[in-house]
Amino acid sequence: MAQHVRDVMTTDLVTVEPQASVTSVAEMMRDEDVGAVLVTDGEQLRGLVTDRDLIVRSVAAGHDPGSTTVIDACSDEMITVGPGDDLEHAIDVMREHSVRRVPVVDQKQHAVGVVSLGDLAIERDPHSALGDISAASPNT
Repeated sequence: MAQHVRDVMTTDLVTVEPQASVTSVAEMMRDEDVGAVLVTDGEQLRGLVTDRDLIVRSVAAGHDPGSTTVIDACSDEMITVGPGDDLEHAIDVMREHSVRRVPVVDQKQHAVGVVSLGDLAIERDPHSALGDISAASPNT
């Protein structure tokens, strides 16, 4: 059984620059079949934006998704874990901050992965409903 974040994290990262429009990020999410994108400025991680963030913080707020930048839809608080952190620590961080995904950063604070609630469910309880759903192929 995996004990560290590196054992379960996703390493196939999808990134976007802070000035990208909400529309372009939504299109990227659709095309890449992901629900979260890392916002990076060069190698520096600036945030993580989810499909829900785009809807709640941009579209539902009445902002024009074509001219609103993704950095405006990101959470103000950057929460991260390290690849060597125990899975229990990642779970505690997700619980404490009520988030479903957390960027994984190295010592230089460069993104090296993302750990999600689904990743943890597959590892800890693969036969649970969330584990089954998370392990299944996407509905496209």
